[in-house]
Amino acid sequence: MKVLRYHPLLVTLHWLLAILIVAALTVGFVLALTPNAEAGKIVVLRWHMAGGMLILALMIARFIVRLCTARPAEATTGYPLLDRIAPITHYGFYLLVLLMVGTGYATGIIAGLPDIVFGGSGAPLPASFAVYPTFVAHGYLAAVLAAFVVLHVLAALYHQFVKKDGLFARMGFGRRVVNPPVPAE
Repeated sequence: MKVLRYHPLLVTLHWLLAILIVAALTVGFVLALTPNAEAGKIVVLRWHMAGGMLILALMIARFIVRLCTARPAEATTGYPLLDRIAPITHYGFYLLVLLMVGTGYATGIIAGLPDIVFGGSGAPLPASFAVYPTFVAHGYLAAVLAAFVVLHVLAALYHQFVKKDGLFARMGFGRRVVNPPVPAE
């Protein structure tokens, strides 16, 4: 049985995570430029932190679904080095997201953010998050993750429009298999 597309749950998780990750990165970069004394920062930070937790949960679900479902054959570029790098970068996404959530969570704990952001303690945010090494790591990881997203999009566009191998269809909805087995009567 030849699989043409990824499982519909994997497709749904892929596109949902794409939107959430780009949104979290965008909000995170804006938050980094916003002074901690800014009145509305706590509200935006709450959404950013909750979004990070949701992204982690969905990434874990996606990883499990990916391991448990049939997949199409690996897409090839025609360049052996790039073909060897592709799976590394795909699993690199999982690692980067895990590290992003980990450094964000660690920064939150160290800076006392759960009480401030979610508990309504009324305490102010720290003067700056830059004093926390975990926050500095979070920022560098965000830049690397953003670069991975850009490379991922460029690679997908290359496959779709230069190689014309129909890559986008693999991460879409529709018939998954060629000549599915006929059930015995």
